[in-house]
Amino acid sequence: MKKNFLITTGGSGGHVVPATILCEHLSEVANIIISTDKRGLNYLDKELYQFEIINTPRLNNIFYFPFNFFIILFLVIKSFFLLKRKKIEKIFSTGGYMSLPIIFAAKLLNLEIFLIEPNQVLGRANKFFLNFSKKIFCYSRNLKNFPRNFNYKIITISPLVRKTIYKLKSSKEIRKKSTLLIVGGSQGANIFDNNLKHSIGNISKTKKIKIVQQTREKNISNLKDFYLKNNIENKIFSFDKNLSDIIQQSDLCITRAGASTLAELSVINIPFIAVPLPKSKDNHQFENAKFYLDHDCCWINEQDSFENTIEDLLKDIFNDKVEYSKKKENLKKLNSQNTWINVNQKILNNINEN
Repeated sequence: MKKNFLITTGGSGGHVVPATILCEHLSEVANIIISTDKRGLNYLDKELYQFEIINTPRLNNIFYFPFNFFIILFLVIKSFFLLKRKKIEKIFSTGGYMSLPIIFAAKLLNLEIFLIEPNQVLGRANKFFLNFSKKIFCYSRNLKNFPRNFNYKIITISPLVRKTIYKLKSSKEIRKKSTLLIVGGSQGANIFDNNLKHSIGNISKTKKIKIVQQTREKNISNLKDFYLKNNIENKIFSFDKNLSDIIQQSDLCITRAGASTLAELSVINIPFIAVPLPKSKDNHQFENAKFYLDHDCCWINEQDSFENTIEDLLKDIFNDKVEYSKKKENLKKLNSQNTWINVNQKILNNINEN
């Protein structure tokens, strides 16, 4: 008979996507419930997962703190009875303030708590939860802001990506008509919606190029019109469930530096230009991108200089096939041991240890 586990997540795709992948790993040995706030529901397929809503209020406004304190206290009690009623045995958290009530309730029930940190900077919530947890799954042992007295709790795994991603393969070399994928991540990226198209228009005068671009719904027609006027083949979308297939067909990607997006690009061996979100907490997007830069797998173009430098950078990449091929090969080396089975076995072996 399967055990019952709960994964607590919410807020953004950066928290929810790893939670759904973890659910896929754990479902082999347990019945899984996902708890999330209402924001997290935007990134959760409600037909695929059993879920509960624990709508934890944000804690960033000191004036509402007394009111929010009582809400959280109520949610801890609600979580306590949820865990008992569902006979939950283990808790997994992908971080974020959304997990507070579940973690506190799990501690009261003396349940085993496992943390997942997909970023290269330890999140503030995970840092707070470390004292309560049994182990923390990370992609590196060298996380920024990690308290070294808890090093013994670190279990390193390859980045969590969906099982279907491992079956995808990219082209072996950059094609004559290059496909450039532009994605903004779950938080969107207005910087990609504005002047980037003019740089692409200039490049298209000397280089055959196809554009696949994620944008806001209201900006789709504007981009389509521009690319059509400049005779640039394009596919513009705001959301696509088959994004992994789109990634596979790309030669190069311009992207924010969310951990899940970079992990998928890495596994499929698509070199990318990372444009870290400057306002990401503790600058974690820059650190995510730097991890791949240190392995010579990508380029970083910081937002402050993006509009002035992206055109020259793209030209250099398209013209220098040696550098492009080197980064593609480095991605392949980086992921040589990254398989679904390897990640799955490491997770299951560690949660089953006494």
